[in-house]
Amino acid sequence: MEPTAEKQPTTEIHEVVVPNTNGSVEPYIAFRNVSKSFGDLTVLDDVSFFVNAGETLCILGRSGVGKSVSLQNIMGFLKPDSGEVVVAGQDIVGFNEQQMQAVRRKVTMVFQNGALFDSLSVGENVAFPLRERRELAEDQIQQIVNGLLDMVGVSGMASLVPSDLSTGMKRSVAIARALAAQPEAILYDEPTTMVDPLIARLLGDLIQKLKHQLRLTSIVVTHDMRFAERLADRVLFLHQGKAHFFGTMDEMKASDDEILRQFLELDALVLPEA
Repeated sequence: MEPTAEKQPTTEIHEVVVPNTNGSVEPYIAFRNVSKSFGDLTVLDDVSFFVNAGETLCILGRSGVGKSVSLQNIMGFLKPDSGEVVVAGQDIVGFNEQQMQAVRRKVTMVFQNGALFDSLSVGENVAFPLRERRELAEDQIQQIVNGLLDMVGVSGMASLVPSDLSTGMKRSVAIARALAAQPEAILYDEPTTMVDPLIARLLGDLIQKLKHQLRLTSIVVTHDMRFAERLADRVLFLHQGKAHFFGTMDEMKASDDEILRQFLELDALVLPEA
C-alpha cells in the first residue's frame, strides 16, 4: 500500500470575479488586475476587488502590503502600472488632474494624520470645501458646519485649532470636513491608529452611522480586527502584494487557509476577546 500524503495547509489565493460595469449591479469602486511597483518592489500584484454602492469594504493585512497604496490609486494620487481602477462606473487610470478633481468631488479620503489645515480653526477646516463651491451664503455654511461637528461628536469646538485636539478628535473633524464635500464615498486610512479603545469604538460607531444614515460607500484600511468585524460587508486581505482573500468576515474566519489562520491567531493574542 502506498503511503498517504500528508495534507498540506491551504495557501490558495482566491480568484476575484469583479462584476462588469454593464451588469445589473455595478460596483461603485473596483480594481481589475491592478499592479503597482516602486522600482524593484512590487506592492500590488494583479489585485482585483470591488465594493458596491452603500457597502463597506475593510482592507486588512500586515504593514507594507499595499493597503494605503490601494486608496491612493483610487484617489488618483498614484497611477497603477497596469489594470483598471473603476470609480462610479469610469476607469480613472488615464484621467488627467482636471478629470480627477471631478472624481474627488464624489470620493474623498480621511488621512491617517487627519490632514487638517493647522492655520485654520476647526470650523474653518470643515467650512473649507463648502466655501470652495461658492454656492452658499455664510450663514448657511455656518449652519452646516455646526450640524456636521455635532454629527461627529465634536460640537462646541469650532473655534479651536487642530493643535488643541487629541488624535481622535482630529480624525472626527477630518470626517466632518470630508462630509462637507457631500461625497458618495469615503476612504479611511487607518482611522483607529494611535487612539485608545474608547475613541476607536466611537469612530467605528460614527462610520457605521454614516453608512446607514447617508448610504455612503466606504473603504476602511485597518489593522484592527474588532473594528473590521463591526463594519465590513466584505473583507480584502492583502498578502505579498496579492489579493489573498476577498469575501465576508464570516468566510474569512471559517477559512482553513494557513496565512489567514496565522493572521487571526496573532490578532487574538494581541487583542484578546473582552
